[in-house]
Amino acid sequence: MFRETTAEPRTESVPLSHLSLELGHLYMEDFEAGPERLRRHFERVRPWVDAVHADATARANGKRPRISTCFLIDDYFTRFSTPADVLPVLLTEAERAGLSIDYLARESGCAVADKVPLAESVANRLVESPPPGSYGLRPPVGQTGWLANGDRTPATRSAQAMKGAVVWQPPRETAARRHSVFMDVELWDEDKDGRRTWSCPFLAAVWQLARLGLLRNEGEAVFQPRARPSGEFPREWDELAPLLQLNASAPAFSAYRTCSVLPSRFLPVEHAVRVILDQTDVHPGALRQVAARSAQEGTAVPESVADRVSYVFYAGL
Repeated sequence: MFRETTAEPRTESVPLSHLSLELGHLYMEDFEAGPERLRRHFERVRPWVDAVHADATARANGKRPRISTCFLIDDYFTRFSTPADVLPVLLTEAERAGLSIDYLARESGCAVADKVPLAESVANRLVESPPPGSYGLRPPVGQTGWLANGDRTPATRSAQAMKGAVVWQPPRETAARRHSVFMDVELWDEDKDGRRTWSCPFLAAVWQLARLGLLRNEGEAVFQPRARPSGEFPREWDELAPLLQLNASAPAFSAYRTCSVLPSRFLPVEHAVRVILDQTDVHPGALRQVAARSAQEGTAVPESVADRVSYVFYAGL
């Protein structure tokens, strides 16, 4: 059996840690509230970081796990202050709590990083799971920008058009366990000129795929860390790399698994992330590489991409 070598483009590999641990993902108002808000956040995060480390060590079967930490800054929906003003305060408060941030990411980089449209690329890989008994009446996600984990409530029509009363039917979760937990996720909206604004859940799904080392562009690795520049941070967000490596000796940014320690208000967003990941056709070459590497290391990795993602949600803030 012969094939053109160009028919199967090479998939670039990326280094992998055992765990990517996210120390936070805060909004503009959290930074505007001042150092005290950041201080409270990291004080709440610290005990859970210790617990996550203990769990990762237990999973490593006596070996020392490779764990890298990261923090995501929301510069996509609202530009606030400057990196030169915000980042030193952020790093100082993390250090005050005994935490070290190895990698710093900009949320706008989850949309476009180094001129690669990451969000659009992931959107093109969405494969909707048709609910049992559906007949293709629902427009595809590429047209609507909405993705559900089941069958939506049928659109009601006038009794006159139907020549009779319309019986209401509830939405149904495809993988429900007796009772449904139905979710319909908005992935983007568009302005009058057709320009898309990606939703927070969708960018968070791209962020998880990046942390799992599963993003590729024509086989090439994307969203790769750059070394922290010498001197002060820049005055403009666009002058900051999409992913910055703050700790030169840190383990790899991407990992077999991820864990995020977040305020509880992020729970709906991260539920939506799972719905998105469950219906994303992840790059097969990247998946094969992770499977081969994890087998060599004797590290168990769930087959489901969504199951590789975990969280700790704390109350407050």
